[in-house]
Amino acid sequence: MSILCYCKFTIFASMKIKSYEIFNDLFKKYNVKVFIKRLDDISSSISGNKYFKLKYNIVQAKKKSCKQIITFGGAFSNHILATSIISKENNLKSIAFIRGEEALPLNPTLKLAKSNGMKILYLSRTEYRNKHNTDFQKKLISKYDDSYILNEGGTNHLAIKGTEEIISDNDSQDYICCPVGTGGTISGIINKSKVDQKVIGFMSLKNKFDIQNQMSLFTNKKNWILNHEFTFGGYAKYNKELVKFISDFYNEYNIPLDLVYNGKMFYGIYDLLKNRKLKNCSILLIHTGGLQGNLGMNYRFDLNLPTF
Repeated sequence: MSILCYCKFTIFASMKIKSYEIFNDLFKKYNVKVFIKRLDDISSSISGNKYFKLKYNIVQAKKKSCKQIITFGGAFSNHILATSIISKENNLKSIAFIRGEEALPLNPTLKLAKSNGMKILYLSRTEYRNKHNTDFQKKLISKYDDSYILNEGGTNHLAIKGTEEIISDNDSQDYICCPVGTGGTISGIINKSKVDQKVIGFMSLKNKFDIQNQMSLFTNKKNWILNHEFTFGGYAKYNKELVKFISDFYNEYNIPLDLVYNGKMFYGIYDLLKNRKLKNCSILLIHTGGLQGNLGMNYRFDLNLPTF
């Protein structure tokens, strides 16, 4: 692990994440080699892709001598929790504007974020739609001095710079697959992908065209598609079949999957293989972490999903 950047108290390492093969009779049947790159298993207190999305933003905040981070998200957001952790580690205050009304007691995600010193505030769903509006953000900056504003999900050009580091030159598979939320992680992966590789993004929500427009701001490459067949009805939607798949996968490989993002992508890959839409190829699956999200799903729906 080599030191990548240093700014006051901020030290981030350039992480080399190994990709390793998993085996299954289904893969053998269709002559497919499947590899996993587990971002959930990196040596950082921040799980998964959030480490890569936040690292350069924190460096920038420190360079600007900002004293706190302001960001936005839903009540169960991986981004909210990760921002609270990285802010605390870098001696920065943090404020989260949460979509919707306050609900007490706090859910596991917000409770953990608050324990990291994050201030939790709420915006009505109408107000929340203005979260990326320039005038709205200027008002926030005037109200909260010396602040650095991170958009919902943390996606911006500095986040893309970080997520480009997820892929290495050794990742030479025919397909690279990644769950998609705001489009930041997959955009960096696309930028780093080779010309002869195909990147498939598995949508976790329904607004495919909004995400495509967002991604066009960060990548000029055309070797990618967004798959929206496995959203299970939308963000944080699921059924018993998906829950069973996650449980069976964990029992077989001892690899936990979250219900919101990675579970849907892995399920989708298996489905595409069963229907012969993928064969005679090699596939790299990017496990983006987000396992804390299962705490929220267990809390809301009385499930027993694997967590950290």
